[in-house]
Amino acid sequence: MADDTQGTSSPSLNILAQYIKDLSFENPGAPRSLQARDKAPAININVNVNANPLTETDFDVVLALTAEAKEGDKVVFATELVYGGVFRITGFPQEHMLPVLFIECPRLLFPFARQIIADATRNGGFPPLMIDPIDFAQMFAQRVAEEQSRAKVQGAPN
Repeated sequence: MADDTQGTSSPSLNILAQYIKDLSFENPGAPRSLQARDKAPAININVNVNANPLTETDFDVVLALTAEAKEGDKVVFATELVYGGVFRITGFPQEHMLPVLFIECPRLLFPFARQIIADATRNGGFPPLMIDPIDFAQMFAQRVAEEQSRAKVQGAPN
């Protein structure tokens, strides 16, 4: 029989809910923007992840995706999605909590958010925008490095 006197349990990550917090699609040039074009518009995609505690074990993780397609300086379409999930996270050591929240949770949300963006662009009259997989581990490492360099600058004597 295992002795569990320290109250440790095996790590667990569960999705309690997923939801669309905000979804917008703009097609400012319609119906002209739907005509065939010689080349694909330039598409700029931005991704952001935030997490907030709800209880000691439950966290709201929000994945924000924006995509803007332009032809020259004209916006062909723009879409924005804020997609969230409520996660119950138990049994992880404290030092693993940020990577779980900012890497694993958005990795689980991404396929659903990607499909919503693809459907929105297709329903807007364009080919579905299939966002390439995102390396959330690299994104998290970059965010940590930026915060560390900001802390060094702020902590430097004048």
